[in-house]
Amino acid sequence: MVFQRDFFMRMIEQMGEAAGVIMGLRQQRKNEEALLVIDDLLDRQFRMNGKLIRQLSDADLVRMMTTNGVVETANLSGVALLMKEEASILNELGRTEQGYPIQLKAFHLFMRLALLDAPAMLRTPSEEAADLAQQLDGYELPRATKLLMWEWHEGDKRYDEAENILHELLEDGMIPREEAEEFYRRLLLLPDESLEAGGLPRDEVIEGLERVKQDRE
Repeated sequence: MVFQRDFFMRMIEQMGEAAGVIMGLRQQRKNEEALLVIDDLLDRQFRMNGKLIRQLSDADLVRMMTTNGVVETANLSGVALLMKEEASILNELGRTEQGYPIQLKAFHLFMRLALLDAPAMLRTPSEEAADLAQQLDGYELPRATKLLMWEWHEGDKRYDEAENILHELLEDGMIPREEAEEFYRRLLLLPDESLEAGGLPRDEVIEGLERVKQDRE
């Protein structure tokens, strides 16, 4: 545990320094140089090179960065932060076709880190994910992203947001009605105070469950 904590603190320091360098270059309009700094960090900072990191899915990255059942959240956080910066620069340069998939992967990684209750690096994983969710608001997001958002919102106890995503998934036929029923049944097991704090009072949970049941009949 001491080793993991020390490693995480070193990673925070390194990512803080990297963020400062990248920000300085961006302020000087040296975006291409900032991209080279990110490339270099992705190549030498982690146990795999930048090319492989970009090719792997977010789920594969989590698996690759898991040792003896323990997820290396420091490394995952570092990758997610660098990818978020890279996507931001590419989008600023008008290279959105390159930026969008990298931005989406960073979003997935931060949501997964939030679900793992990973400690904050520069900000908490949920704060980073919320920032990316806002940036991606204008896009029609893939099914895998919406499913992860649904899980993330529920895990963060934002039950009203989880329900909004659930409605999208149902309307698009992306999940069976039974899964929606299970969501509402899970919420009914929670105390009233938790439901109120999560923006979805008990009466609305009951209404939602009844609506889904009726739609299935």
